[in-house]
Amino acid sequence: MSNFVFVIDTNKKPLTPIHPGKARKLLKQQRAAVFRRYPFTIILKDARPAPSENYQLKIDPGSQVTGIAIVNDEKVIWAAVLSHRGVQIKAALLSRSQIRKSRRNRKTRYRKPRFLNRKRKAEWLPPSLMSRIENIATWVKRISKYVPITGISQELVRFDTQALQSPEISGKQYQQGELAGYEVKEYLLLKWNHQCAYCGARDTPLEVEHIHPKSRGGSNRISNLAIACHNCNQKKSNQDIRDFLKNKPSILERVLKQSKSPLKDAAAVNSTRWALLKRLKDFGLPIETGTGGHTKFNRVRLNLPKEHWVDAAAVGQVNNLTLLTKQPLLIKAFGWGSRQMCITNKYGFPVRHKTRVKTHYGYQTGDIVKAILPKGKFTGTHVGRISIRKTGKFDLKRGDGLKVSPVNHKYCKAIHRNDGYSYSF
Repeated sequence: MSNFVFVIDTNKKPLTPIHPGKARKLLKQQRAAVFRRYPFTIILKDARPAPSENYQLKIDPGSQVTGIAIVNDEKVIWAAVLSHRGVQIKAALLSRSQIRKSRRNRKTRYRKPRFLNRKRKAEWLPPSLMSRIENIATWVKRISKYVPITGISQELVRFDTQALQSPEISGKQYQQGELAGYEVKEYLLLKWNHQCAYCGARDTPLEVEHIHPKSRGGSNRISNLAIACHNCNQKKSNQDIRDFLKNKPSILERVLKQSKSPLKDAAAVNSTRWALLKRLKDFGLPIETGTGGHTKFNRVRLNLPKEHWVDAAAVGQVNNLTLLTKQPLLIKAFGWGSRQMCITNKYGFPVRHKTRVKTHYGYQTGDIVKAILPKGKFTGTHVGRISIRKTGKFDLKRGDGLKVSPVNHKYCKAIHRNDGYSYSF
C-alpha cells in the first residue's frame, strides 16, 4: 500500500490527505493537477474549508537515519525514511582542513589561519550534527505546507548513556519497571548489527549475554554486554570469554574490540535532541516527547515490524496503530553541492576549476528527470537524477544505482527540480 496523497486547495491551503485511488480519479476528471512529485501533492481547482481532523507528525531521530510518520486517528497514512549526510560533511571539512594545512606547510598561496576573530554561539553544534537538525526541520516545514498538522511527537532520547554505563545510578525502580531492559537491548541490537556476537546468526531470537560472567565478578555495564543466540548463550554458560573462544582467536579479538566501541551514535543523537526540540517548538505546535525504550515497548506490544518509520509512528502514547501504508518515501540528503571552485588532487594541487554556470538547457545538476531514449544501449524510459554538461549530453543515475550515459537533453523532461534531496521507494 502506498502513501496517502497530499492535497491543497486552489489557495494552497492544506486539506485532508486522500487515498491514491481517489487522487487518480480527481486527476483523470481534471478537477486537480499535480503540484509536487515528492512528496506527491495535488492541487484542487477550487477552494475548500479547512479540515477538522487531528494529524500528528511523529519523528524518530537517529544518528544516520530518521523515521517520519503521519498518524490520523491511530492510522499511519504517510511515512518516510530520511537519510542524513553528517558523515559526508565531516569528511569534506576534514579534507578542506588537510588541504589548507598542506598549502601552509609548503608556503604557497593559502588562506591565513584565523585566530580570535570568530566566536561560537552558546548552543553551537558541529556542522555534521547541525545538518541532521536542519534536515528534520526542513521536512517538518515542508509537510506542514501540505498537511494540516495539529501536533508533533519526538523521540527525545534514544539511549540514556549514563544509565547504560552505570545501571545502578538511577535506582532499582528504573531498572525493574515495565520498560526494564528495552533501552539496553535496543542499543545492543544496533551495536552488534542484529546478529549473534559469536556465531553471526540472524533472524533468530537474540538474548543479552554477559561477556565476563556475573558469577565471576562481571558487571552490567554496557561494555560487558553482548547479543547472542540461545544456543551460544547456553553453550558459553559461565565460561570466561577467552576459554569459550580459545580455538577462535579472530572472533575473540573482534568481540573484545567491538565490546569496547564508544557510544558514538548514541552520543550524536543525545547531543542534538534538545536543539531539535527547541527548533520544533518554533513551529508553534503542541509537542509530545518519548524515549527509545517506550517506542520499542509500543512496537513490540502491537506486534509491528522493525522499521524506522514504524518506530516513528510508535513514539509517545500509543494505544493502537493501523498501517495504511507499507511503502515509505525514501529521502536521502545530498546537499546543494560544494562551493569549492578549485578542484585539487589528493596532494592539494589544483587540477581544474569549476564553471560558474550552474544551468544548461534549462536543467541543473540534481534535477530528477524522465528520459525516453529512442535508440542505443539504454533504449527505453529512465527516471533519475542528472549531472549536466554544457555539451547537452547528461549523465543520469537511476534510483537502483544504474548510470545511464550519455542522455541528450532533448529526451529529458523535468519531473522534480533539485532541492538537495533524492527520492525513491
